[in-house]
Amino acid sequence: MHFSDVGFIALILGSGFAMYTGFVAVLGALRKSELLVASAKRGILVVAFFLLLASAALIASFLSHDFGVSYVAQHSSLAMPWYFTTAAFYGGQEGSLLYWALMLAVFSAIFVLTARRTVPVLVPYVIATLMAIETFLLIVLITVSNPFVRLPVAPQDGVGLNPLLMDPGMLVHPPMLLMGYMSFSVPFAFAVAAMITGKLDSEWLRSIRRWTLASWSIQTTGLILGAWWAYHVLGWGGYWGWDPVENAALLPWLTATAFLHSTMVQERRGMLKVWNLVLVVASFTLAIFGTFEVRSGIISSVHSFAYSDIGSYFLAFLVIIIVFSTGLFLYRLPKLQPEQEFDSVVSREGIFLLNNLLLVGIAFATLWGTIFPLISVAIRRQTMTVGPPFYESVNGPIFVVLILAMGVGPLLAWRRTSRRALWHNLAIPALAAALCAAVLPLAGVRDIWANVGFAVCTFSAGAIFYELWRGMRVRHRHGEAYPQALYMLIKRYRQRYGGYIVHLGLVMLAVGVIGSHFFQVQQDSTLKAGQEMHVAGYTLKYFGNVEETYPGTDTVKSIVQIWHDGQYAGFIYPGRVFYQNFGNQPASLISITTFGLTDVYVLLDDWNGAAESKIRVFINPLTPLVWYGGGLMLLGGIVCWWPERRKKGAASQSGIPGVLARAELPTKTVQQVAQATGRGDEEMVV
Repeated sequence: MHFSDVGFIALILGSGFAMYTGFVAVLGALRKSELLVASAKRGILVVAFFLLLASAALIASFLSHDFGVSYVAQHSSLAMPWYFTTAAFYGGQEGSLLYWALMLAVFSAIFVLTARRTVPVLVPYVIATLMAIETFLLIVLITVSNPFVRLPVAPQDGVGLNPLLMDPGMLVHPPMLLMGYMSFSVPFAFAVAAMITGKLDSEWLRSIRRWTLASWSIQTTGLILGAWWAYHVLGWGGYWGWDPVENAALLPWLTATAFLHSTMVQERRGMLKVWNLVLVVASFTLAIFGTFEVRSGIISSVHSFAYSDIGSYFLAFLVIIIVFSTGLFLYRLPKLQPEQEFDSVVSREGIFLLNNLLLVGIAFATLWGTIFPLISVAIRRQTMTVGPPFYESVNGPIFVVLILAMGVGPLLAWRRTSRRALWHNLAIPALAAALCAAVLPLAGVRDIWANVGFAVCTFSAGAIFYELWRGMRVRHRHGEAYPQALYMLIKRYRQRYGGYIVHLGLVMLAVGVIGSHFFQVQQDSTLKAGQEMHVAGYTLKYFGNVEETYPGTDTVKSIVQIWHDGQYAGFIYPGRVFYQNFGNQPASLISITTFGLTDVYVLLDDWNGAAESKIRVFINPLTPLVWYGGGLMLLGGIVCWWPERRKKGAASQSGIPGVLARAELPTKTVQQVAQATGRGDEEMVV
């Protein structure tokens, strides 16, 4: 018996137990039988075991070079190192779908093991929803996308991975992005359970907050890693090209971000209930849309698999999700009436609503641009593509307003903010933005949109730092050093200050995007050995080419010396790699040298023998801030997700929540600071 036989049997058994578990969970809920619900919980663990077994069987088939398995023969070869051979597990359509199903089973098992924190009436319906999704995936794996299909005659060697995948990024980006898509299943299952049971108060939101934060953090990681991969592999000098598959990965992130903001409004004011349900369902629906888009091949993309019938299955599943969710939503719509009304537009809930509208607006524009080629084919019988200029002209201004609103939000009070308090809170960030707008033209930054973008980022960063400083100052006045005060603020109020860290990361990322977009310099030069090219203060001296041959690959590299402002900075070796079986599709070896906050991005565009090459150089200012900002956003997401330890004591009895009360500060001090900031005692969660 081969490993592939074990894997296929595991898929069949897993599908059987998934169907059993979903059925028993619903039956247990209807009969209010704890024994049946307990059986469903154990069933999920069994499904997870069989998915782990199937995945282990496929990995073992790769590592043992069982080229009798069609999937193994198509995506690996004897020349590949073991780590790429293992990563080939999710390098194709069948394996990535198995990985999707595996992660869903693992997350479902984690849910079952932590279900004691969940409202009991929701648990069986969450289980049933998760197992319905798992059953669909397993049926597709068994019938039309089986990774264990065997060939009549096993070849001596396999084809190998696509050259674009032969990169260290292959080990981290695809699994994170696929896990991100999958992770939105759990919040969706909670939303379905809440609609079925009618438990639509804030309790179900509290049950899924950490799950949604986990999904958001995973998807953030996948997006940043994808941009990094594109930057150092594809060779076009950028990191985000508004490719349809990139867009599809961004869409659920946008709606999940909106949900994380609006859920605070429902918990605090009992408002935006409709928004929250719609955003949770939309996030999962868009995740399935992204999976469908990649696997159908109907939209051209460097990330897409070839056209296959599996796309029709995902399209049918997508339609079922939309119809089923819409029906439940309309049925429960009467129970989604807001408990309170907006008191003022100039309030924190008002700015949260604006944030949601902006995020959904970006998502809609991006979705429209992504599917527009399909619409043009259906209506005009011709393909009309939508390129980066469309997205930049539409989404760019919206992002600017979003970052501005992100800075204003923390400075506003719930319900309403007085004019005096508004001016008091906005004065310092506004002054910082004005200084930025005045200084940049003097420093040579003449592009008006770049200046606007930098000024808005300065405002938002100033607002966040101002909030941090105010909280630190209050604690410092009562005996804590400033570093300790900052640490205690973050430790005790992870959700709020973790959110500030995320916002700072997004501002940093935005500064990097503005700098690299508006001030990138590109230059191409055909050089002979000994010649130099000069680009924006950098000098590159070309010394010739070298050819290297390794098992399965042939490599051409140019030897280039780089100088910055007359100072020697070392040698770089941009080149091309030709892989066996992919001779007409070379991969680029891109040299990226960072000087401060500027990348010198060099690639070998063409060559003629050993002593002549066409070198392409991009000077990308502020690009490193994109990666630093992405890392800071992830750190903030983890801080928000990390569980808090709540202590009962005098602080909770005083009725004054927040840092001031937790620090057991005098009530008079709380009132004084509240009056100074214009936010009432309940706002002093500084």
